[in-house]
This record gives sequence, structure tokens and C-alpha cells, in this order.
Amino acid sequence: MPESPETHVIDYRAAEQLLAARDPRGAVKLLDSVIASHPENTAARLLRARAFFAAAQLRPAELEFELVLEREPDNAFAHFALARTFERSGRPEQAKRHFRLAAALDPKPEYLKAARFESGTRAEDG
Repeated sequence: MPESPETHVIDYRAAEQLLAARDPRGAVKLLDSVIASHPENTAARLLRARAFFAAAQLRPAELEFELVLEREPDNAFAHFALARTFERSGRPEQAKRHFRLAAALDPKPEYLKAARFESGTRAEDG
């Protein structure tokens, strides 16, 4: 069956479902063809980065999250996810920087907690 834009949308949606069903490797396989045909598609790259992370493929996840951030430097989720990737890779200083960027871009409680900015308190220089 020849590939078409519709095929890629179907593959993307199926990859979302596979990731939700805890099959990150299956999601990566589907996303590979989507990204090969549409390398500029940031949403597909972000989903593939999440799948790599879920499959404990930390280096590929890191590279994908970084590519997303090159294109969308204000993507708080991508900063947060990259920070988690660095944290799992044993690189706490790099993680801290991206946790703080995520919290600055979007002050969600989860991001603030990870950045060690608790709601109702100020980060003090000290």
C-alpha cells in the first residue's frame, strides 16, 4: 500500500495509542516512517522522543527532545521531558537547567516541584 498523508496521520494516531498502551517500541516503529516522510513534523518528533524515553532509550530520546527544542525553544513540556531524560542519565546539573526552564515557561505544580520552586515560595539566591 503506498504511503499517503492520510497513512501518516493514521500511523501517528496509532503510535499515540501504542504509547498509551505501554508499547513504546511499537510507537517508535510507526513514527519512523512518519518522520522519514515529514522530518519537519515537530509533533511526531516529540511523540517519538516520549516513546524512546518510555523504552529507556535515553540517548535517542535526548536527541529528539533537543531537536524539538531547537524548533520550539518555548516548549515547556519538551524542557521538562529533556530534564527527566538527563535525570535518568545521571546528569543532574543539565536536568536542573531544563526543569527550571520548564517551570519558568509554564508554572505547573509538577514543573515547579521538579525545579524546586514550590508554589507560594520564592527561590532565593544564596
